Amino acid sequence: MSQSQSIQSVAVIGAGVMGSGIAISSVLAGYRTLLFDLRTEAVEKGEAYVRKQLQSSLEKGRIDQEQHDKALALLHPCTDFSALKADFILEAVVEKLEVKRELFAKLEAQNSPDSILATNTSSIPITQIASGLTHPQRVVGVHFFNPAHIMKLVEIIKGAATTTEVAEASFAWAQSLKKTAVYAADSPGFIVNRVARHYYVEALKMVEEGVADFETIDAHMEALGFKMGPFRLMDLIGVETNYSVTSSMFEQFNYDSKFRPSRIQKQKVDAGHHGRKSGKGFYTYE
Repeated sequence: MSQSQSIQSVAVIGAGVMGSGIAISSVLAGYRTLLFDLRTEAVEKGEAYVRKQLQSSLEKGRIDQEQHDKALALLHPCTDFSALKADFILEAVVEKLEVKRELFAKLEAQNSPDSILATNTSSIPITQIASGLTHPQRVVGVHFFNPAHIMKLVEIIKGAATTTEVAEASFAWAQSLKKTAVYAADSPGFIVNRVARHYYVEALKMVEEGVADFETIDAHMEALGFKMGPFRLMDLIGVETNYSVTSSMFEQFNYDSKFRPSRIQKQKVDAGHHGRKSGKGFYTYE
């Protein structure tokens, strides 16, 4: 994207909690935003989540009625892939390299060479995602944290081919959402997931080894000042999402044992106990 151009339209792919949260931040910042998912029920659920969070912000006085109404008017739920044309397109889909590569190949084919293709990947190197594309220079990592409309940090990651111009435009876009943007190297896990991974992995190992149960570990970590213990946090993020990121980093670090995914967590994933979103994870929810 040339410096004379600015980001006017945004598309978010994946209407889960993460994608919907990003869409909330985007519409509140004044961007026309497509919220896309292949499944109609997912888009409907995502739109309902956006409406609920905006209403909550209105009731708490964080936004006024005009901001609320303008934000809703800028939101465009979508299930038509051919409609995914925008200045800035960000995917928040499953953490699998082949899925992201296939998605970007399709997006590249129907968008202007000036469109920025951003990935919300938690751990997969941007260079790998961009590999094989006709225009790898426009692929950039823009990594939000859950819940995306509340958490302030956004990591901006350049792949080997990403232009400085694309990275800077993405950085500026994140700042326009009133986020704290930081640059990170294209390394597995980037900054936050590299540092935080052992908050989860070591806690799971302690449960596996019978050192303590997960409720006790959470209580101790929260007593030390953490807002949420590792198991409550995994339930919030999504147990399957957290497991996927750990598995990806395990592979990226050449199967270093300190990143080994937990059997306990895998069992939760297999059982469909994905945390708050499914009503049950390490804890049970209403």
